[in-house]
Amino acid sequence: MKIWKDNGRTPSRKKRNRKRRYKQLAIVFASLVLLTLLGYIMIIFGGALIVDKEDMVLDAATTVELENGEVLERIYTDNRTLVTIEEIPDHVEKAFIAIEDSRFYEHGGVDPQAVARAVYKDIIAMAKVEGGSTLTMQLSKNLFLTNDKTWMRKTKEVMAALYLERELTKKEILELYLNRIYFGHGIYGIEQAAQEFFNKPASELTVSEGAVLAAMPKAPNSFSPIDEPEAVKKRRNLVLKRMNDLGMIDTETMMQMQGKTLQVAEQEEEAQNWSNSYVDLVIKEAAKRYQISREELKRGGYRIIVKMDPEIQKVAYRQIENGEFVPGSKPGVQAAFTLMDNETGAVVAAVGGKGFRHGGLNRVVVKRQPASTIKPLAVYGPAMMKEEYHPYSLLVDKKMKFGDYAPRNYDDQYAGITSIYNALVESKNVPAVSLLDQIGIDYAKGYLEKMDLKTKTSGLGLALGGLNKGYSPLQLTEAYSTFANGGKKVESFTIKKIIDRSGKTIHKHETKVDKVFSAQVAWNMTEMLQRVVSHGTGQAGSYPKALAGKTGTHEHGSVKGKIQDVWFAGYTPGYSGSLWMGYDSSDKTHYLEGGSSYPTKLMKQILTEVNTQKDLAAHFKKPEKVEDLAPPVTLPVITDLDVKLDFGGATFVQGRLTWTPAADNRVQYRIYEEVPGVDKRVGEVTGKGEYKVSVTDIFGSNTYYVVPYNPLTKLEGKSSNPAVLEWD
Repeated sequence: MKIWKDNGRTPSRKKRNRKRRYKQLAIVFASLVLLTLLGYIMIIFGGALIVDKEDMVLDAATTVELENGEVLERIYTDNRTLVTIEEIPDHVEKAFIAIEDSRFYEHGGVDPQAVARAVYKDIIAMAKVEGGSTLTMQLSKNLFLTNDKTWMRKTKEVMAALYLERELTKKEILELYLNRIYFGHGIYGIEQAAQEFFNKPASELTVSEGAVLAAMPKAPNSFSPIDEPEAVKKRRNLVLKRMNDLGMIDTETMMQMQGKTLQVAEQEEEAQNWSNSYVDLVIKEAAKRYQISREELKRGGYRIIVKMDPEIQKVAYRQIENGEFVPGSKPGVQAAFTLMDNETGAVVAAVGGKGFRHGGLNRVVVKRQPASTIKPLAVYGPAMMKEEYHPYSLLVDKKMKFGDYAPRNYDDQYAGITSIYNALVESKNVPAVSLLDQIGIDYAKGYLEKMDLKTKTSGLGLALGGLNKGYSPLQLTEAYSTFANGGKKVESFTIKKIIDRSGKTIHKHETKVDKVFSAQVAWNMTEMLQRVVSHGTGQAGSYPKALAGKTGTHEHGSVKGKIQDVWFAGYTPGYSGSLWMGYDSSDKTHYLEGGSSYPTKLMKQILTEVNTQKDLAAHFKKPEKVEDLAPPVTLPVITDLDVKLDFGGATFVQGRLTWTPAADNRVQYRIYEEVPGVDKRVGEVTGKGEYKVSVTDIFGSNTYYVVPYNPLTKLEGKSSNPAVLEWD
């Protein structure tokens, strides 16, 4: 048997093993400390990785407002109106703190007591049942995280909350929370909730009303004062009880408030549609002129102050909805109307179509063929800017060709020769084309460009509105205001100014005026266009005050003898406007079966109703240093010329010619005697129906006739019936 001896090696091995174990334990402990420290640092400082500062800039609704502050419409993704903490009453803040986070001003973002209570309940239930979230943690979740109940999400919530508490003051956190919170019914934030449920700003909320709103965020769909008033009342009373327990209100106040009804404001059942077209125009202008997109408006919280006149807008909307439209081959004929203030260029009313709703086709800005409404703008106005042309300049009015182009008058009637004035009043086509040919297409387009009516059309069809793209009702309205403004074009606009969410005015409209026509040409055009309305193609309907304008009828491109678009464009002393009717898209099965009388009548109906509210001007005021334009002279057709012998006078025997004169005393009458060869003009009289001729041959006979003469156009009319003077 072998005996082992203790040589001292065993104690040494044990010692090394103990040292190894101590070292391992130290490493584990150090690792745990390090991990704990790193975890602590991560929790404390990791919030910066979770928090996105862009999410802290809350989406806010943009309001479209009248100058008096009345809100027309709200544009938003989240229906929210931002409010500062200074505008929120102290008792409203306390109501939310009492029910959501009573130790809000004591903790640093995480409430250990609430967390311990939540963990205990979660362990007992073996599930995530208790939140334990502070108000700051709720804000963090709503801003940066999802709603899933997991430990990881909760950890991130804590991290974000600690970050917010370091970066923001308690008041800033509370302000962000009250603006972010959801109240159901698509409503976000305390201010919008106050407006929607109590029809007042948050600054005016009572203790009871504040408690009602504080009761809702826990479950907005379950605690709706509209849908679940009894449930809300019970939770409101709980909020008031918590406020009393925390010493925020006394017991008497609590009991008084608990005894109140909810007093929720009535909700509007129908949407406001009468302003839709105008607001759509505002959105388009914000994007085009100020580079603010629709998406930015939905979140940016701007205030857009507009120049709409709500009385006129409502009249126009009602008339377009209920008025008589031009008949068509199929249902679906539409209309578009605009009206702008002549002096400022402010669009006071715009209707983009019958039944227009947001997202629909706003026909106010859709380009159409302008037809004869273009004649004053492209032909007659530019022509009269040349010295050789004036309202009574003569034009050829007969069938003729211009190369391969052969225009025809709409009624296929021709006078041979006519004046600019008469051609405009009767909307003759051939004279307009002939005049454009004389002044030159490029020259005419130069004036169109001054009115922002650029076109690539290069043919004589320009004179009749045959364009490659056409013009919108808003463009024509702006262009016609040039005549009303003494030849000056004023840029149209809807937006007066834009204010950002901080209250700073970032855009303000500045009136832009461009000289196009002389004051004399503009006045001459006004006089002639008034005549169009009273005696020409614009006679349909009735309007008791001053109105100048032009009709337009565009023939259908696919169906012969049918119509595609009809117009009336014109102005009063105060406003310019246009009204279009037609189909959104025309084809062989969609055409109009009526003419421009329909938009003309509807325009006059709108103006007539506006006149009852605004007392529109009865007359156009002639500018200083501008000459009057004499109205046209209409030559009579004389069929009752008679002649009798008259004894006495210097020659003893005379012939007395008589006829019925025209009511217009400016008409001159030339008296002719038939003689071999060329008839002899024996006299002339103005404004009378009588003339005496000397008789030299008492044994023969003399034949006379009278020809009316227009002193403005220098044209003679038709000869009267002949009258023979002879002895019985």
